[in-house]
Amino acid sequence: MDIGIDSFAVTLPDPKTGRTLSAAERMERLLDEVEVADRSGLDVFGIGEHHRAEFLDAAPAVILAAAAARTRRIRLTSAVTVLSAADPVRVFQDFATLDLIAKGRAEIVVGRGSFGEAYPLFGFAAEDYDALFVEKLELLLALRAQTHVTWRGRFRPPLTGQGVYPRPYQDRLPIWVGVGGTPASFARAGTLGLPLMVAIIGGSFARFRPLVELYREAGRRAGHAPETLKVGVHAIGFVADTDRAAREAFYPGWAQMFGKIGAERGWPSTGLAEQFAAMCAPDGSYLIGAPETVAAKVQAAEAALGGLSRLTFQMSSAMQEPEAMQRSIALLGTAVMPRLKAAG
Repeated sequence: MDIGIDSFAVTLPDPKTGRTLSAAERMERLLDEVEVADRSGLDVFGIGEHHRAEFLDAAPAVILAAAAARTRRIRLTSAVTVLSAADPVRVFQDFATLDLIAKGRAEIVVGRGSFGEAYPLFGFAAEDYDALFVEKLELLLALRAQTHVTWRGRFRPPLTGQGVYPRPYQDRLPIWVGVGGTPASFARAGTLGLPLMVAIIGGSFARFRPLVELYREAGRRAGHAPETLKVGVHAIGFVADTDRAAREAFYPGWAQMFGKIGAERGWPSTGLAEQFAAMCAPDGSYLIGAPETVAAKVQAAEAALGGLSRLTFQMSSAMQEPEAMQRSIALLGTAVMPRLKAAG
């Protein structure tokens, strides 16, 4: 199983000091985090895509290219590219260029996005979000398969055999499908035989097992070999020396972020502490704790979902000082991963 980090380049006031980093300082810290992940032996680092004031990840391919120049072995991916609101030709060119810089370490996770700001920003109707994604994924896969594409759709001018350059370093640029909880999305990814990245940010891992099995069954019916139907999970996590230290470090930033988003979406404003404690419990989906606790929960998640190929930790909402964040990343690579490998 690959283990890695996903970051949204969050920039919010430090819950302890009230200070907000400048955008340039936060970006420098983010690139430092990627370097630490690379040195610590982690397998993958992902950058999300949002178009909001509290995130700096509107152009993930640019951030990943900067990270590529500062790292040696870690794979670099989006987490996720909001393909419904993007031009697949430009997405392919951006990540093919990244792949050349990284010498074959680039990947793409494509999805529809959990926030809606990208749609009006780029001139698309939110009610078309599913049709947009289906059509643009079809084109992106065609661009991966061949240099000269002839294609016509509803939402983009046609291609009539133009060459799309550059071509990536890898023969086949990896493309994952990022999903939330919509059954049709799981089935679509399976039918296409694409690896699946499931965002699990609440509840339990076990409740996603039927959806993962739907994905696997759709893939089998479409004739894809079981070993090609990879399943990954994006989860909230943070590692510290003890369970208590990890929870105390993560909670203030988490409460600030989820309180803000919850207010926008009409979620209850009370009970955040109880919700957080439940998610950190053994049957909750937060991978927060000491290395042995986190490793045990990762193993439980893998068993609950019938096997995993990748698990990425979203820890940027902790809003920690550089030393604490970098230590968490290092512990993930040097203390959690060895436990997972020893357990088989």
